[in-house]
Amino acid sequence: MPNEPNPFADEVHIEQLEVSARIGVPEEERANPQRLIVNISFWPYQQACDLADKIDQTVNYSAVAEETKSFVCNRSVSLIETLADQLATHLLKTFPIQKVAIEVRKFALCDAKYVSATAMRTAAVG
Repeated sequence: MPNEPNPFADEVHIEQLEVSARIGVPEEERANPQRLIVNISFWPYQQACDLADKIDQTVNYSAVAEETKSFVCNRSVSLIETLADQLATHLLKTFPIQKVAIEVRKFALCDAKYVSATAMRTAAVG
């Protein structure tokens, strides 16, 4: 059945996609867009062996990256946790994927490389 998640599905990963968003708890922190890094892993319903090496048979990772940038730049949220959750839900609704993991990295602490939040969501079976 196409709506049942396959635990052995093939994974596609986008590493360190740079985006900008208005994010932060104090309003003044949200006044200007901040640089964020987003890591995306997604599991399409279609397996690689079924793709016949044709782009129209798969989830185009370029489209996922562009949709991510567009979605994030239109947000103004307080928490990176909220952004990760909203993006994961949006990608599940937009593309034929059964599972997605989103990591959002923010460069908010001067004595740490970054702070991150990860959301993993699975498409509703039904």
